[in-house]
Amino acid sequence: MTYKVLIVDDESDMRQLVGMYLENAGYKWAEAPDGKTALEMIKRENFDLLILDIMMPELDGISVCKELRKTSDIPVIFLTAKGEEWNRVNGLRSGGDDYIVKPFSPGELVARMEAVLRRYVKTGPKDSVSYGELVINEAGRRVELSGKTVALTVKEFDLLTFLCYHKGQVFSREQLLESVWGYDYVGGTRTVDTHIKTIRLKLGSYGSHLSTVWGVGYKFEV
Repeated sequence: MTYKVLIVDDESDMRQLVGMYLENAGYKWAEAPDGKTALEMIKRENFDLLILDIMMPELDGISVCKELRKTSDIPVIFLTAKGEEWNRVNGLRSGGDDYIVKPFSPGELVARMEAVLRRYVKTGPKDSVSYGELVINEAGRRVELSGKTVALTVKEFDLLTFLCYHKGQVFSREQLLESVWGYDYVGGTRTVDTHIKTIRLKLGSYGSHLSTVWGVGYKFEV
């Protein structure tokens, strides 16, 4: 299967550079110079992944992702400048699945894309599983709490599902990175902490079932 990626950046040179990396790795790609154009293109065409620059004039990447998450769960990888930790955190909270810091290597970009797509594309559906008021439908990639849908990003859904299916078992951050993000993921373990925090916020009081085991990692318990 050949994946199609939309590259969104207000710098033409950056779009062409990323596009060259993707072509060499066997991906198809299209480009958008701004967030508004990107949202219009997504309505007309099917894309498997979005590479989205955070700092853009008029409609920044975080605003684009928030708007996109109203109707789509397409994976989003943010492009961010070195040192913009606030933007990276807010990017993940807005619905992004990962981020990559400029400048980056072709290998790092492709590795992150493969990790996101590997978890997004499912090989086969599973039945719904209930944990009290929490219902996980893996086939439909849907989470409901007390009858209401909880909007999760791809990685948030995968992380929650993994912990729920192994309820009561404690996993270190490194184990969660390997199981959910993939063994070739090049980011740090703080990514796990950020996603756990966001999932807890979205689950409200039920988020307390995602327990921190100090000095070890995390577990899901009912």
